[in-house]
Amino acid sequence: MAWPAVAVIVLDQLSKWAVLRSLRIHECVPVLTGFFDLVHVRNRGMAFGLMNRPGIDFTFYFLVAASLGAVVLLLLWFLKLKDGDSRLTLGLSLILGGAVGNLIDRLRFREVIDFLDFYLGQYHWPVFNLADSAITVGTFLVALSLIFKRKEVPKMS
Repeated sequence: MAWPAVAVIVLDQLSKWAVLRSLRIHECVPVLTGFFDLVHVRNRGMAFGLMNRPGIDFTFYFLVAASLGAVVLLLLWFLKLKDGDSRLTLGLSLILGGAVGNLIDRLRFREVIDFLDFYLGQYHWPVFNLADSAITVGTFLVALSLIFKRKEVPKMS
């Protein structure tokens, strides 16, 4: 089931293209006052801004290598999957699409474009993008699938 990965990559890149065309860096557009804004920010690091430091080439190469490694591992996991666990397959596909979406940014811009800013009052969740959302939802689905995995019933002869 590769179509969710392809859909995530396309939607992620289209949304980032729209942000690049519509918002200057650090420009903020309130959508739901006190709760949600669109804001154009760049993240050189990884999730939640970890390792987000300017001018550190090691971080860029490390994150590209880690992303490529994750993509390879996800593809290998896909090849070993058996039919029947659609939740696991969907989860892996979402993670794959998100990883590729952010990898495209990292290779094009040496940073990732983030723009979804949720907050309550002055307490902001770190700004993220659609690829990050797909990775989070996919990870949740994979975890559910692994936790609640059906045990094979032995066949009686």
